[in-house]
Amino acid sequence: MSQVFEKGVSFSGAAETSPMNCDSALFMNLTAGLKMVAECEEFSQWSSKQRAELLILMRDLTESLHNNQLKECQSAEWRKCPLANAPANGGLVCATAANRTFCKPMCNSGHDFAFLRRSRLFDECSEQTNYKWNSQYGGGTRLAVCNKESIQISGAKSAYFPNDCLTTRSSDGMQRSIFGNFTSELKDAGITEDPQHLCLICGPN
Repeated sequence: MSQVFEKGVSFSGAAETSPMNCDSALFMNLTAGLKMVAECEEFSQWSSKQRAELLILMRDLTESLHNNQLKECQSAEWRKCPLANAPANGGLVCATAANRTFCKPMCNSGHDFAFLRRSRLFDECSEQTNYKWNSQYGGGTRLAVCNKESIQISGAKSAYFPNDCLTTRSSDGMQRSIFGNFTSELKDAGITEDPQHLCLICGPN
């Protein structure tokens, strides 16, 4: 499969050599190759072993990228709280303010919350909550569940991505809009201190 990528870079080769220098050049090379693969109409020229190898590598890469995005949210205040789980088919927009951590669950297009939460825009973890999430799920790390639904009625209008979480993360403008909405909602709730460490965590699709 190495011929798919420029300069002979292959997934399997990277795993067998010294740690890869994950710079912008590698990103450009990798994304170019993946775009070519995504345009393939069928994969009959690849053996079942090759297809399985690629699926395993993509799974491992997805997990690694997910773990990396979690680090973006780990401010000093966040580390005192259990890490909230981003819902599948959705995500969490989080921030810290006034020594408190807030996370707002959001669902992707075509999905809705399992519980009604129109007036519950976000959940909190802080000293006031004994550093536990005051969620609808009894203080655990699950803040919301996004089920496949054709109509979105359980949450506020701002609690849904225009398309999906990853698409939003890939767009600076869309992400700024999500952060702006969350900042306004925190202030409307009486949290006057400017939020810090704004971040967006996407759950699996």
